[in-house]
Amino acid sequence: MDSAILGAHVVDGGTRFALWAPRATRVELALVDTDRRQTNHDLVRHNDGVWELLVPGVGPGQRYGYRVHGPWSPETGQRFNPSKLLVDPYARAITGGVDYSGPISDHTPESNYLPDPRDSFASVPLSVVVADTPPPRPLATPITEDELVVYETHLKGYTQLHPAVPEHLRGTYAGMAYPAVVQHIKKLGVNAVELLPVHHFISEPFAIGKGLVNYWGYNTLGFFAPHAPYSSSGTLGQQVTEFKEMVSALHDQGIAVILDVVYNHTAEGGHEGPTLSFRGIDHAGYYRLTSDLRNDYDVTGTGNAVDTSMGGVLDLILDSLRYWVRDMGVDGFRFDLCTTLIRDQLHHVQQSHEFKQAVAEDPVLSKAVMITEPWDLGPYGYQVGRWGRGWSEWNDRFRGFTRDFWRGAVFGVEELATRLAGSADIFDHDGRPATSSVNFVTAHDGFTLRDVVTYDLKHNEANGERNRDGADDNRSWNHGYEGETEDAAINAARRRTMRNMMATLLLSSGMPMVLAGDEMGRTQQGNNNAYCQDTPLSWVHWTETDEWDDQLALTRTLVDLRRKHPVLRPAAFRSRAEVIGEHDEGLGRTESAWFNEHGTEMTIENWHDGGRRSLGMYVSDRRDAFYIFFHAGTEPLEITLPGQPWSSGYRIVAHTGTPDELRMTALAPGRRVILPGRTVVVMKATVASRRPVAERRR
Repeated sequence: MDSAILGAHVVDGGTRFALWAPRATRVELALVDTDRRQTNHDLVRHNDGVWELLVPGVGPGQRYGYRVHGPWSPETGQRFNPSKLLVDPYARAITGGVDYSGPISDHTPESNYLPDPRDSFASVPLSVVVADTPPPRPLATPITEDELVVYETHLKGYTQLHPAVPEHLRGTYAGMAYPAVVQHIKKLGVNAVELLPVHHFISEPFAIGKGLVNYWGYNTLGFFAPHAPYSSSGTLGQQVTEFKEMVSALHDQGIAVILDVVYNHTAEGGHEGPTLSFRGIDHAGYYRLTSDLRNDYDVTGTGNAVDTSMGGVLDLILDSLRYWVRDMGVDGFRFDLCTTLIRDQLHHVQQSHEFKQAVAEDPVLSKAVMITEPWDLGPYGYQVGRWGRGWSEWNDRFRGFTRDFWRGAVFGVEELATRLAGSADIFDHDGRPATSSVNFVTAHDGFTLRDVVTYDLKHNEANGERNRDGADDNRSWNHGYEGETEDAAINAARRRTMRNMMATLLLSSGMPMVLAGDEMGRTQQGNNNAYCQDTPLSWVHWTETDEWDDQLALTRTLVDLRRKHPVLRPAAFRSRAEVIGEHDEGLGRTESAWFNEHGTEMTIENWHDGGRRSLGMYVSDRRDAFYIFFHAGTEPLEITLPGQPWSSGYRIVAHTGTPDELRMTALAPGRRVILPGRTVVVMKATVASRRPVAERRR
């Protein structure tokens, strides 16, 4: 199947509708007018399980839904109920909300296995016919994966409180495209925004029942439709135009757009949940079922799991991905709980799955950025390091170790070197690049960077689950006091730890991901599971940026260094054995080396010293060299700067200490320098240039 066939497509004289429903016995198209009156048309079935009809006179803005007939047989996984009006899985726009008190389930309130005959029409969203329009403008300058610095943000929460954005545009696609917003991202230096889900989503009945909503958006209803409430201009197709304009505005400034996508489950939850689309079209086709076929086989923790072993379901995902790249202009994807997508008919994980093969062979998708959250909650779901070429993976080992290192909960520095060098122990195989590792310290799920240094414990009381939700293992450190304080010494220590973790992230090999707001001290007041908080608790507070000049300035400096100096963002894993300029009169530098505080290379004894809390990292190519020292000890440390062949001089270009410690900028080899406790210092090393062969012979 193809997105050019399925869905609603405007043609000369009308609109062609097509739906994949291979087990259905009848499919009705319900056209809804402005007075919400329905006109039903029967679709014609083809041999491939696609039902189709051309309706003359129908054009863009037309609202519609489907009623799908078939057997009600929960014991065989079939739950057809034509009294439920269904959203088109290929709808390019969706309008209207869900009335959670209405008859939105396919079963009766008394039993999950008895059909509910009540009509859901007045309680469910509707699909919208959308005309084809030109795609957004492409990136002004192509970006290679080693150049990417990803900025993860929530589209609404990022601009909801922005003082420069007009109120009617805040929290919308247009708000994200507003010049003041784009310029902050541009000035920060990051070159890719990763938007939390913007596929049309709804809230779970569980959240609605508590008076809350699904804020993050990991509850997709439409895989082709931009989330309608994020549109400032309308929901009858205007959201598509506004999304494209946002992409163009970001592309014009050299900023790529990556979407966080949720193909592993849908908003319908388990079979006891609402029937809004997929379940009513083909429950046994779209979802993984238990062996008795009566219940959903859940490896996502959300009640259902999409079954990619079904050809039509796999086609839906691939068609959706192509549409967002080709028609909507996005540059890549981050896949939520991606292991679910590579399970076979028996629910076993298969790295050779047809999904991965199709992506690799597709002329559109093979060129897009592909980032996987390489796990789900099922058996053997943890697949970090196993996705192969063409995929970058969230590296939770980097997150955990970086937090542990700066709170003093590690054994030595051997793993620090491994993580700084791109986590070769996980990813350096099968010819994979260093960008296979997506390094991060914080993400939407968990504490913000400010909260990592402010709270030892989660504080999720606002979520209405008695603080039982969210992770308990946060590897955070409150620096001696739980929560915010006016103690100047504690606050100074917290800020330095924040700067140290940001420096560790941006100076490591791999693809860095920065959580939006971490550069300006965003806090969620200790809530590490704010999925249901569409409140100021989750939004970015732009009025506080002046208080965090130190954090913002350091982030900009490090991103700029990374951009200007490819040696800080290697595409390939560094080789200790390769010598740079070995014939240049004894220069003899290597691509990378590790140093102790004495200015000599680390010894075996140094590596095995569990009490060691400091490490020098030297990186070099034929143009540049840097010497970076990480010191997590509590007391000041005297270090000696390496001499030749490593460098003929050093210049401090970034320092996580206080401004006074930045005054000494030029340093000679062999110079002894006192580093304060818990500090990162970045030095540009002066190296001899390679001379032409003829000149060397003279």
